[in-house]
Formats: sequence, C-alpha cells, structure tokens
Amino acid sequence: MSEAIEKRFELAKRIAKLGGQSTLQFFQQDNYDVIKKGDGSPLTLADQTCEKLLRAEIESAFPTDGIVGEEYDNKETDQSVRWIVDPIDGTKSFISGVPLYGTMVAVEFDGEATIGVCYFPGLDEIVFACAGEGAWFAKGEAEPQRAKVSEKSDLSDCVMVTSSSSTFGKRNADQVWEALDAKTYFSRTWGDAYGYMLVATGKVDVMIDPTLCIWDAAAVKPIIEEAGGRYSDWSGEPKIDSGDAIGSNGCVHDVVLATIAAVL
Repeated sequence: MSEAIEKRFELAKRIAKLGGQSTLQFFQQDNYDVIKKGDGSPLTLADQTCEKLLRAEIESAFPTDGIVGEEYDNKETDQSVRWIVDPIDGTKSFISGVPLYGTMVAVEFDGEATIGVCYFPGLDEIVFACAGEGAWFAKGEAEPQRAKVSEKSDLSDCVMVTSSSSTFGKRNADQVWEALDAKTYFSRTWGDAYGYMLVATGKVDVMIDPTLCIWDAAAVKPIIEEAGGRYSDWSGEPKIDSGDAIGSNGCVHDVVLATIAAVL
C-alpha cells in the first residue's frame, strides 16, 4: 500500500466513525426536523452536521483532494484523488429510530473506488476495505476480523436483501424483484449500506438496488470485492455510477444477472 493510500485509508476509518457518532446526538431523539427534498427523500440536521464534519476533516488533511457528498456541492480539483461521502445512508431508518443506517466514506484514485468504510453508529459496527488489503469487520472496541462472503452457490439457498422493494416499481422493474424473490430462499428489506455489510460478512448472499447514487455505491464496491464477492451494475459492469447495483457472494452473481436480463 502506498503512503498516499495508507494515510487516506486511516483517515477514512477515523472520520467515518467520528461522523457517524455525531449522528447519535439526534438518533431516537426529537431535537430535529425532517425535510423532504425534491426527490421526496428525507433530510435532517444530523445529515448536514455529519457531512460538514466529514468535509472539514478531509479538507484539513488533504486540501487539494476532491469531495463528492450527498448534501452539499462537489469540491472539484485537478487532482486524481476524490472522496465520496454519504453522512447517513438509510435516513429513513434513522428517522424511524431503526439502527440500520450507516456513515459511508470512500476514496477514488484515478477514477477507481479503492477505499471503502461503512460505520453503523446505532450498532457500533464498522466494515472497511482497501484494494489488495482485504475487508475487515469490527464491533465496538473488538479487534477487526476478516470479512468474508458466503460460499452458497445455489440461489435457492440464498438470502436476498434490498433497500425497499417499492423502488423496483419506480423503474418499471417490479418483475425483477418478483423473479428473484421467487428464486431465493427468502428476502428482506435490510437494506442501504447495511445490506451490503451483511453480504460482505457472509450473513446474507445478495444485495440488490434498482436505484442508487454514486455516494451509495462508492464505499461498498471495494468492501464487497475485498470480502471475496462481486459488485456490479445490472448489466454486469463493475461501475458505481450506473444508478443500480448488485452486491453478491460472487457464486450466484451470474444467475442474478441472467434473471434480470431475462425479465427486462
């Protein structure tokens, strides 16, 4: 690992936890309002507070790096390093008092998502990865353990998760969900970043999103891949800006892609 990557990896892990913990002052409290953004998604003071903190830490340590975040304008530079942050991935869970939300920090080098960190403040769990260094999971102050995907090769034995089954209808893909739901052992909406963490740690086998943004995808791609799984868009390309995604244990990925292709 180069020094440039190592320093950013350490910062990404530190600020994901720091930013995530800043949300706990609002979590399950009544000290904030919920604003509906133009797309109908919720926004809270917790989102804004966390992203400001993340940006300030990044800009202090690496002032020439670019930054992309969900809540504020992009910071564009001529550098080849770009941070991609999502202060609260799973704001709907957050405002409902459900701890399955995460703070996500990713770093791209020359357009490749190389570093990914997801911290879940309500659970005090973290999963992180850097290309070539494996994926790791820890709870609380415990020593990190290697994160590994499952080895199930038959889709009928697999558990599938998604952020919300209703989002499939927004892109006229209800039949995709129905077809995959029928082929898997069972499905649940343990979604957003938490769903990908479940795949990376081998607890479930497939996570699928019909719609997502680059800040939803950037951190989970290296985590899934370094855990031994496969990440792609619905056409099978390993891209984070396509607007849809699949994270799997790798063994059943092609079957999931073939099912999607057959339906669409």
